[in-house]
Amino acid sequence: MNPGFSDLFACLAASFVMSGRVKSRQGGSSAVLEQATLSINERILKECHTLYTDSDKGLVRIAEEVGLNLLAPRKKITVILIGNHSAGKSSFINWYIEEHVQRTGVAIETQGFTFVTSGRKRESLTGNATLHLYPHFKPLQEIPGVVDYLNTEISTSKQKKFSLVTFVDTPGLVDGDMKYPFDVNESIEWLGELADLIFVFFDPIGQALCKRTLNLVEQLNIRHPERLRFYLSKADEAGTESDRQRVMMQIVQELCKRPGLNKTGFDMPTIYIPNPNKLVRCVNQIEDVCKDIEKTINQTIQNTLNTLEKDCEKIAQIVDKQIEDDNNAKSYNLRASGKGIMFMLLGLIIPLMLIINFMVSNASRELLVSLLGENGADMLRFYLSPIRQFWDLVPEESHLTTLMVLIGLSVVLLGLARWSTRLKPTLSRSQKRRLADHREFVQTVVKAKKKTLYQDYLQQSVAEHDL
Repeated sequence: MNPGFSDLFACLAASFVMSGRVKSRQGGSSAVLEQATLSINERILKECHTLYTDSDKGLVRIAEEVGLNLLAPRKKITVILIGNHSAGKSSFINWYIEEHVQRTGVAIETQGFTFVTSGRKRESLTGNATLHLYPHFKPLQEIPGVVDYLNTEISTSKQKKFSLVTFVDTPGLVDGDMKYPFDVNESIEWLGELADLIFVFFDPIGQALCKRTLNLVEQLNIRHPERLRFYLSKADEAGTESDRQRVMMQIVQELCKRPGLNKTGFDMPTIYIPNPNKLVRCVNQIEDVCKDIEKTINQTIQNTLNTLEKDCEKIAQIVDKQIEDDNNAKSYNLRASGKGIMFMLLGLIIPLMLIINFMVSNASRELLVSLLGENGADMLRFYLSPIRQFWDLVPEESHLTTLMVLIGLSVVLLGLARWSTRLKPTLSRSQKRRLADHREFVQTVVKAKKKTLYQDYLQQSVAEHDL
């Protein structure tokens, strides 16, 4: 080969290898950078999610092998905002993430469901892409017309606790002849089943007493009253303090007319979007909303870690039960095999002895002696004497009947042998070893990881010497 071409080939190969190393380093450095920018709570939820979804040793896969159905925990909480149109739902989301991702205005701007979540880059997703991003929301597509009005707004914002929250902005609710392209009540009620928090915004200058909103709130309260939070939004536009109190009294009276909502300790904070250029005397409790979100995040982390331990215990108990059942099945199979062999031998001995007795009785002594010898012939006749005596006791006219009975008895014994040898299924050695490995993994590796994550979580608030 020409030396020039050899040098060129070597240079190309070297550059290819170097480019691969650079790309791998870039990929590794980006992963490390992303891990470093995660907060402790984000990392805990992410690692818990990975413990469930790992393709090789994930709890979901292990649970499937032992016949248990587990769901992986979500890495974020879900907050649904409902209320009449122009109640300030979209404005609150924009304020919380400090980015204008949702259109706001007096008109009905939000006509479908918008998922607002954090991500690596600003992006908008349509219905099918949204369901692919949130597979646990896929049953929502069974409601006709909903998918076409689903979308997701991905923001790069890291403000407040947004990296641990997914907001769901819902259509503005109105009474009258307003037509929705899908069953909005059924859709919101279904979403309420998966939500961690449900914010209900009442607009003091709009249709705060919208019957559709009140009916929907009443239905949600029946199933998940602990998730509902009520707020008087746009409180700075309600006029004087007496006007605000009057509006709040009207809303509370309407809510209390509903049997399920008539409860003690009812709270409805006043909130509005802060505007430094506008002087407002009304108390703004919007920061309490943020604290409520943060509290729910903390509760979700604790619940996730507790559920992780419970799921490990469930898997370990099922594995122990399956191994115990397998040992019992093997013991049963051993006893059953012994019974079957005994019945089979009895079923075969009866006709065999009758046949041998018949042949010996009809054979001459000289033939037996020539075949078995003097001692062998005498020993055979001695052992067959009980059968010969039994047969001599039977009247000659009953020989055929007795023979049929003995054959029938033999058939019954062979049938019992077949029935007794019906064995229970058992595990192979490799299956049993795999189950033991699964139990060892969840009891040692996963539980140890859970303990470490719990310590990381507690270190944020508890003194080090208390751990």
